[in-house]
Amino acid sequence: MAARDHRHVITVADPAAMARTAAERIVARISENPGRVAICLTGGSSPRQLYQLLAGETWRGKIPWQRVHWFIGDERFVPADDPLNNMGAARKVFLDQLAPASNIHPIPTSTADPADPDRGAAVYEAGLKSFYGADELDPARPLFDLVLMGVGPDGHTASLFPGYPTLDEVRRWVVGVPKANVEPFVPRISLTLPTLASCREMLFEVAGADKRAILTRVFSGENLPANRARSTGETIWLVDQAALPEGFRG
Repeated sequence: MAARDHRHVITVADPAAMARTAAERIVARISENPGRVAICLTGGSSPRQLYQLLAGETWRGKIPWQRVHWFIGDERFVPADDPLNNMGAARKVFLDQLAPASNIHPIPTSTADPADPDRGAAVYEAGLKSFYGADELDPARPLFDLVLMGVGPDGHTASLFPGYPTLDEVRRWVVGVPKANVEPFVPRISLTLPTLASCREMLFEVAGADKRAILTRVFSGENLPANRARSTGETIWLVDQAALPEGFRG
């Protein structure tokens, strides 16, 4: 599936403003779809304020929880109750309070064989195909309504790291990543670029001065995973003032 470059950069004042803007975009995408909605979440620190916002009184009533399904773009290969577990963190902050259990779709993890996360990847891929109702992704029928993304200090996104062969995977929807390129150095499971691209909107959240260096490299067009992640629909980058590269002109 060839993704089109529809990247649009939206600057916001700070992480709080970023969370509000992201919440607005999520609610807008949900409102556009009167049927079953699929949102793909992300891990790391970037979306934490957004998740807290969705759990609050102002926003929880704007989401039709019964018809929204929640997935995750990548997962650390640790037990579900481990603090490093991405979906576990999202569940603790807002999902378990508000979403039906059947609408929460975590990536299965196990420490039985921590060197081989491929089994969990295959199980999640089968679940995605069952939810989608087909074994091949159709550009005219996106898998997700919205995919949340972040960018790591090395330019990785989801758990797709620079130079890893999983970046070029086009057949599988989900892959095991035996070794992470950054901390925490645990195996991962990640959706592939074509799977992440199958969405009406891909929404990056990037905040903080510590992200300015890597964002400068991304926006200069360097061949990094975060630069290769593009939606078949819209690709939006929410960037706060602290992370914005010096002299950037969007």
